[in-house]
Amino acid sequence: MNSRDVWLTSKELAERLKVPEKTLATWASARRGPRYARFGRHRRYLLSDVIDWERKQFNRE
Repeated sequence: MNSRDVWLTSKELAERLKVPEKTLATWASARRGPRYARFGRHRRYLLSDVIDWERKQFNRE
């Protein structure tokens, strides 16, 4: 984890990716989306993990 890294909420990530929050939940259950951590009932996404995941989407066939 980078010292300048930030945690994104599901809402913030959904806004960034322009997808509904429900899509993130679906991806999480299928282990398809960005890596996340759980804090209680809430999923949080490290910005650096999101950026890595976004870059990998360009290499998918």
